[in-house]
Amino acid sequence: MILTLDIGNSFIKCAVFERDILIERQVCENMDSIIFFKLFLKKYPKITNGIVSSVGKLEKSTIKYLKEHIAIIEVSHEISFPFVNNYETPKTLGVDRMVLVTGAVLLYPNVNRLVIDAGTCVTYDFVDKKDVYFGGSISPGLTLRYKSLNTYTANLPLLSEKEVDSLTGTSTETAIHTGVVKGIVYEVDGFISQYLEKYEDLTIILTGGDADFLAKSLKNTIFANSNF
Repeated sequence: MILTLDIGNSFIKCAVFERDILIERQVCENMDSIIFFKLFLKKYPKITNGIVSSVGKLEKSTIKYLKEHIAIIEVSHEISFPFVNNYETPKTLGVDRMVLVTGAVLLYPNVNRLVIDAGTCVTYDFVDKKDVYFGGSISPGLTLRYKSLNTYTANLPLLSEKEVDSLTGTSTETAIHTGVVKGIVYEVDGFISQYLEKYEDLTIILTGGDADFLAKSLKNTIFANSNF
């Protein structure tokens, strides 16, 4: 069995695989990581190997604990990836984005791909049909947009995501929802439309914690998978 860990800015996403079959997936807060992993390894004593992709903060003691119990590979810029990296500053490219591009290359060969990850940030990553990665874009995610309105203003409340139908908010609360949700939907659709104008055979993959929420509102055809 293989343990896979995706350590992001807000959460640790953990999954167990038996060969290529997903057995279980869980999410935990970073602060509870050692307790969480102890329970996971106890539940699945056949786990022998693990792989960690991290852009967040994970205590060294947690990695040390994992390495004492299973063989761990940490994803880094030094390991081999199945694409040519044309990013101007390759060492600053997040390994989470590199892993997403790897998944797109392996699962969708010989086409242009745009991977959109809607999490704490919304990242856009483009890799062409020749498996050359060019880069993309980074913008604030849904939760970050809601929090920024509350943090950097005197009177706007802190809200959480909510589906909106109207284009015009008729109260402060609905105006915030309309601005945040419609704003990010128009952004994503706009990026997709621009890429579609420039590239043929474009496969669009939407993933991340807010993927399912956003997918219902997007007008462009996408492949949505929050666990991609």
